[in-house]
Amino acid sequence: METEPIPEGVTGPLVTDPNARTWGMLAHLLSLLGYLIAFGHWIPPLVIYLSKKDEHEFIAEQARESLNFQITVSLLGIGFAALICVGIGIPLLIALAVWHLVMVIVASMQANEGKHYRYPFTLRLVN
Repeated sequence: METEPIPEGVTGPLVTDPNARTWGMLAHLLSLLGYLIAFGHWIPPLVIYLSKKDEHEFIAEQARESLNFQITVSLLGIGFAALICVGIGIPLLIALAVWHLVMVIVASMQANEGKHYRYPFTLRLVN
């Protein structure tokens, strides 16, 4: 019996609990509030992690992963903003925003399918 290859960034067995999958998806998807509210990109994953981490390991894992990614994007944004005076900051910030949007959507879809998603190129500061 052949098994389907595991996509890049996806680890572990599928999670079947629909509640855990929904909260895992929301931990990623609600970070898009950062485009509307200051600090809105890392507050939802933090709140979900702190309030739901004991409910299911998948929720804690995905909220941690989302929080780590949001911190990484914030640090990159600060660094790229400093490069505006050199002239390359604005294109880098635009590229960062597009990368952030795409990666959050991909992670949300993977978590909704019950897959353990890990963002590439992310600092793992919250364990």
